[in-house]
Amino acid sequence: METIHTVSWMQQVAQEARRNDRIVGLVPTMGALHEGHFSLIRQAKQQCAPVVVSIFVNPKQFGPSEDFQKYPRQLESDHAALEGLGVDYLFAPSGEEMYPDRFRTAVTVEGLSERLEGRTRPGHFRGVATVVLKLLEIVQPRFAFFGRKDAQQARIIRQMVRDLNVDAEIVVCPIVREPDGLALSSRNAYLRPDERRAATALYRSLDAVRAGIAAGERDVARLLVSLRRVLDGEPKVAIDYAEIVDAETLEPVMSLRKNCYVLLAARVGNTRLIDNAFIEQDGESLRVTL
Repeated sequence: METIHTVSWMQQVAQEARRNDRIVGLVPTMGALHEGHFSLIRQAKQQCAPVVVSIFVNPKQFGPSEDFQKYPRQLESDHAALEGLGVDYLFAPSGEEMYPDRFRTAVTVEGLSERLEGRTRPGHFRGVATVVLKLLEIVQPRFAFFGRKDAQQARIIRQMVRDLNVDAEIVVCPIVREPDGLALSSRNAYLRPDERRAATALYRSLDAVRAGIAAGERDVARLLVSLRRVLDGEPKVAIDYAEIVDAETLEPVMSLRKNCYVLLAARVGNTRLIDNAFIEQDGESLRVTL
């Protein structure tokens, strides 16, 4: 595996691959890699060669009071894991390389970025869209792989790629969970043992919605009551938001007539976690994927 630290060299490598009709795959990450990231890499390796994994803790998607400074950075162990997975290139630029002096451009996807995570974290998705567009332009992948755990982010990136005619296909891969249901996240490392146990309430609340739908419930208000009942029953969990939204517009729905997401965010102690479930129309029935 070759490690690349500069934009110019990454561009040269990518351009050479494209000239040779190779199918470049990109897995963008902020490091602190776990099985969720590894699942994206395995999917990329099935579809692409070469596979590029980027590690860049993007300062532009962190708010002033967020955890940019303490966000886990473990490049040495990440490097070893990527080698073991057979990744072709690790792109690990510095902040100065990605955002040189007098950098002034930002990307905003209007109408999808202001709600939910965007309401709680103003400017977050502007930072995400900006760095992802830069990575897509630098690496020029045929396919780029993202996890469904960040469902709003994935929807925004797909919209950006469509609107700006970016020559890449966005592949959204399933959530990877611990045996007790907790969605894998680099921020799980912040949880104390008692908080880690409490954090399973996020999955259990989504499972309550799934059970309600399986029992025939279609009223969104009642489904959200069952979700909140689970979360409210865990004292260490404080709900930020919990909504059922249209999968395309991310606007709240009153009844389940289209594909939807159940999106939630909560603080467990001092750690903020997100999770979701996908409600898919399957003929006359609904299929819920956690």
